[in-house]
Amino acid sequence: MKLNQIERGTRAAPRRVLLYGTHGIGKSTFGAMADRPIFIQTEDGLANIDVDRFPLAVGYGDVLAALGELYTQEHEYRTVVIDSLDWLERLIWGEVCAKRGVESIEDIGYAKGYVFALTQWREVLAGLDALRNERGMQVVLIAHAQIEKFANPETDTYDRYSPRLQKLASALVQEWCDEVLFATYRVLTKTTKEGFDRKRTQGVGTGERIIRTTERPAHVAKNRLNLPDEIPLDYRVYAAFVRGENPLAATDTETTTEQEGV
Repeated sequence: MKLNQIERGTRAAPRRVLLYGTHGIGKSTFGAMADRPIFIQTEDGLANIDVDRFPLAVGYGDVLAALGELYTQEHEYRTVVIDSLDWLERLIWGEVCAKRGVESIEDIGYAKGYVFALTQWREVLAGLDALRNERGMQVVLIAHAQIEKFANPETDTYDRYSPRLQKLASALVQEWCDEVLFATYRVLTKTTKEGFDRKRTQGVGTGERIIRTTERPAHVAKNRLNLPDEIPLDYRVYAAFVRGENPLAATDTETTTEQEGV
């Protein structure tokens, strides 16, 4: 390393995004709205989405082959989408089991099977890094959500949403990503009084689909774009923030103007 090689300043690079949420909320649609996407599908969930995709991966080798094709062949795709990570994890576990000669990853004692699986996870992430750094491709990773027990050393244990991955793999992928976004529905609470001074609280769904961008006790999330805590579940809104724009500013101004005119 020489002093004349030292660099300073920011450098724009394609994003590495993990979007997780409940079934059917629109995670795949988010990926399909990205810039010229190509899907590596590990589950059969794209029947109603008109998007380019590799054949359904039935083994871990199929995923690596798809990454290799995108790296070595000429194409015009700008985004690679893996849909979904939790089904990719099953393929990874199958690879570990085949190499170890066992039927289930649980058959490998002392939970070492999950540690061995990190080798395959790192191999996938290395392939995605090559596409990002050398082919200029954005990465969108899709995952389902689960409710996990979180042992916070400062409070009692509580439930929170997180990607449906084994905890070691989940930590590795989350650290690698620039954004970890939680897709959910907006839920309001309604409290009604009942007899004998009792109260009953109900959750009321509006049907509005949103993304939580910042970690809170109820969910895992992070971002490196200084995003608002909440944005609409719409790739175009996220892409605008990536470009340094604030697509919600006009909406906020319109709302304020309407309120002032009341």
